[in-house]
Amino acid sequence: MLANYECDLHGHTNRSDGNDSPVEYIRHAVHRGVKILAITDHDIVPPEMIELGGGKRQEITAYAKGIGVELLRGIEISCETYIDDVHLKCPHCGKEMTRAKEVIDCWFDSGSMPFAQWHYPFENEDMFKNNFPAGFISEAVDQTRGWFYTLMAIGTALFNKSPFENCIVLGHVLDEHGQKMSKSKKNGVDPMVLLDSVGADATRWHFYTCSSPWLPTRLGIKNVQETQRGFLSTLWNVYSFYVLYAEIDQFNPLQYASFKTENIMDKWIISKLNTLVKEVDDKLAHYDITSAALQIEGFTDELSNWYVRRNRERFWSENLTDDKIGAYVTLYKVLTTLIKVAAPFVPFMTDEIYQNLVVGLDKNAPESVHLCLWPEVDENAINKELEKEMDLAYKIVKLGRSARNSANIKNRQPLSEMLISIDNLPQYYEDIVKEELNVKKVELGAEMSKYVDFEIKPNLPVLGKEYGKLIPQIRTKLAEMNQMDLATKVKNGKSEYIEIGDTQIELTADNLLVTMQGKEGFAFSGEGEIGVILETTITPELRKEGYVREVLSKVQNMRKDKGFEVLDNINLYVAGSEELEAVIKENEELIKHDTLAKKVVYHEERDNYTTTNINGNNLDIDIEKV
Repeated sequence: MLANYECDLHGHTNRSDGNDSPVEYIRHAVHRGVKILAITDHDIVPPEMIELGGGKRQEITAYAKGIGVELLRGIEISCETYIDDVHLKCPHCGKEMTRAKEVIDCWFDSGSMPFAQWHYPFENEDMFKNNFPAGFISEAVDQTRGWFYTLMAIGTALFNKSPFENCIVLGHVLDEHGQKMSKSKKNGVDPMVLLDSVGADATRWHFYTCSSPWLPTRLGIKNVQETQRGFLSTLWNVYSFYVLYAEIDQFNPLQYASFKTENIMDKWIISKLNTLVKEVDDKLAHYDITSAALQIEGFTDELSNWYVRRNRERFWSENLTDDKIGAYVTLYKVLTTLIKVAAPFVPFMTDEIYQNLVVGLDKNAPESVHLCLWPEVDENAINKELEKEMDLAYKIVKLGRSARNSANIKNRQPLSEMLISIDNLPQYYEDIVKEELNVKKVELGAEMSKYVDFEIKPNLPVLGKEYGKLIPQIRTKLAEMNQMDLATKVKNGKSEYIEIGDTQIELTADNLLVTMQGKEGFAFSGEGEIGVILETTITPELRKEGYVREVLSKVQNMRKDKGFEVLDNINLYVAGSEELEAVIKENEELIKHDTLAKKVVYHEERDNYTTTNINGNNLDIDIEKV
């Protein structure tokens, strides 16, 4: 044990951290000009003393003398009882030095940082006052009893206020299985391998979105790759889509800076964009990083899977009409604004997009997206009613897709009818729903109970704990109730109460198991107060339409696989199923138009056919560029 010493007159202190070897301690003493040796024989001999001859006093003394160190006194040090008897001579003033009896926690230094960094109160008073309290601090959760505590304790003791206004506590980083990283388990993630594999942007986005900052975060290459395939890939795909068609048309958006679009989809996405800028700015101002990132991700998903999906044909138009210009101008504005909002989160991809879309066209633009100002919000462009209606249509479409999946029916297969529980949907959005879900007819205000079987049972692990003996009676009560009303109520987060004897029982989504399934010939999906039903009966006419859509899809995918350009014309060769050939002949003009085929050739002998299965029928397909 090595002690701390102080001179009671001049305050000269010579300290050791308690981990020095005897030899190191002597060297420190020489360097500081302090003539001291406070180590002698001990029951447990450290390696350094063994090297000097087994830890014997005379050998240590000989070593000290050999390097010119004067030993004032040798004494065994094992506890404060002994060290308090050690008194040293101060090399500066000659006074006696004694052990400092009160040693403050070293975290006092970090807690003093807000004023100590400015050497306040000795100088820099204005600098200190202009920077105190700090606007924001961040550290890991283990600093709750460390830095966070000492900052707060010292700040309030000296200045009667918290030294920070906002604090983000960070949870610990775990491996991809949720285990603490450690050398013994060899489950740590090499950051350089991670960055080389998936990149800095994907790693950053993973930390922003996988959980709230204060919760533990699982980190592994697979976890980050999933993040990469989500937001980042979607953003890049939308950017690539715009560039692809803008290059074909040699479209320069700067020439149409004042163009005003009247398309409803354009107005909707611009409204959503301004809402995004406004709300992300507010969330960042309140240090709500995760919610801000998730909102950016949600907007990008809607941009890709709703706006671009719904407007692809506008970009495919051969002529540069006002409608096509509106689509170009809108998507350009959305992309160039979105990357400014996302730039603080994913700095590298956003700047690469900016360099191509902005700097490449406008030589007067700031040279980096990170030198741009935060986008201004156009309040006049925000239309909450339009957003509400479009969001409802999008929600219905997502429910319809879910119903199709539950019935294992592809979206390319047309269906005859869709029934929706809501009573009102403007015609424009009704047409969108029909087109997106590939249904012939939409009926509003449908009574779900006619098409859906409801089953409601007690959630035994929850209800059984509290009302174990009453479970049989609870089952009886549930069976007597209107199943649809009860299911809808609890699914919407509301409660229903029943009474058994003198006991009142609250029924919620947590203590009930609610199953809703379409009756024979129907597929159901619902969320909240909205329910949708798809009639799943497929007539011969509907089946033929489905065949046509499948053929179109197969040919378009083959064009991509062969690396054909968007505007390349082809010859289409088919052979195999007589039923499919008949359908192709019946719809040949449509297929030629949509695939840019000059001609369709049947039954020609070829070596490069690709056999594909279309709803149980094999069809040989080949294409060639002409």
